[in-house]
Amino acid sequence: MFVARLAGTKVFDPLGDEVGRVRDVVVLVRLKGAPRAVGLVVEVPGRRRVFVPLTRVTAVDAGQVISTGLVNMRRFEQRASETLVVGELLDRTVDLVDGSGTATVEDVAIELQRSGDWYVTKVFVRRTEHRGGLLRRRGETMLVPIDQVRTLARASAAQGAELLLAQYEDLKPADLADVLHEMGVTRRLEVATALDDERLADVLEELPEDDQVAILRAMELTRAADVLEAMQPDDAADLLGELPSEQAAELLELMEPDEAKDVRRLLAYEDNTAGGLMTTEPVILGPETTIAAALAHVRRQDLTPALASLVFVARPPLETPTGRFIGVVHLQRLLREPPHGSIGQIVDTDIEPVAADAPLMTVTRELATYNLLALPVVDDQRRLLGAVSVDDVLDHLLPDDWRETDDEPGPFTRPTPAVTARGVRRG
Repeated sequence: MFVARLAGTKVFDPLGDEVGRVRDVVVLVRLKGAPRAVGLVVEVPGRRRVFVPLTRVTAVDAGQVISTGLVNMRRFEQRASETLVVGELLDRTVDLVDGSGTATVEDVAIELQRSGDWYVTKVFVRRTEHRGGLLRRRGETMLVPIDQVRTLARASAAQGAELLLAQYEDLKPADLADVLHEMGVTRRLEVATALDDERLADVLEELPEDDQVAILRAMELTRAADVLEAMQPDDAADLLGELPSEQAAELLELMEPDEAKDVRRLLAYEDNTAGGLMTTEPVILGPETTIAAALAHVRRQDLTPALASLVFVARPPLETPTGRFIGVVHLQRLLREPPHGSIGQIVDTDIEPVAADAPLMTVTRELATYNLLALPVVDDQRRLLGAVSVDDVLDHLLPDDWRETDDEPGPFTRPTPAVTARGVRRG
């Protein structure tokens, strides 16, 4: 089985119920001898990644993996002796035994032996070429036996991440953030650096603060400033607030003036207030805007579902801080009205905005009382400053380490045995 092709394959139990999807293969790499594959990392519902021993895989056929019915639902935690093929071996540089140079690992084949164990038997590599003193990766591809490569057990000084990211292309930012969080520090930085600015910005917003700071501080300042510009202003402000003041000031100077202006405004507010929680980029339109145009605005891909649920109506100027705030229009109301009408005719003026210094609990109470997904924030002249969305409120209400907390499996998960197939309880 080639691991890169196996990644993403659905896993089923003997009754045909889907358990999850393969995300990686765990191998034990040794300095001598072929690496032994010991299990699969399977993503099950709830974004949990669990370990399924290969001894419990009964068949791999027609794009599916069949396992025994009993799966340990405890979250997978990588041990020091373990290596993830997709996460760590793909893109690794190895030496060829024949002395012809180096190559980059593009796939790894594992094979079932008569003993019942799975071993890495072959490696699909791309030869590294040197032309005119320049290093070129796009050389000849070869499928070579495992004993024809050296240094597989040692990571190169600068390992790429193109193939790994290709395997995780379908993941949502929050899921990719989980993958990065579980990686070692060096590999996490390599993968983060390989992401484009927009994708990295989305992933950073989902990572714990320690990981965010470590990744940003490891980047060149100009790249870090570009990534901050791509983030939501409130998330960028939160991240800059975790950095030393001199570095934060330097990054703000490197950002585009308009982007930096919004972030500076947010940094002036206390963390647990409406001003500290809000984003300065909700959907803001004038009352003369047609319903059809308003619907086009809420279709923007960069909007969260919470911010897309409301259109904020204000007098010009329409960039925060706006002219006088009028009210909101709910997405459901937009869908019920003829497209040629104006939003000023259906505006809801009963939603009371909050002041920028309103405490977190006041914001939470207003959202809960009126069943809202977002709440307007205004100044003392009733100019719209921004909006607080329910996801930002939840982020501040939950414990600081909520992204890292492993909750107990719910009532619909399979039972967790006291001992895994590897002989000891995880955790």
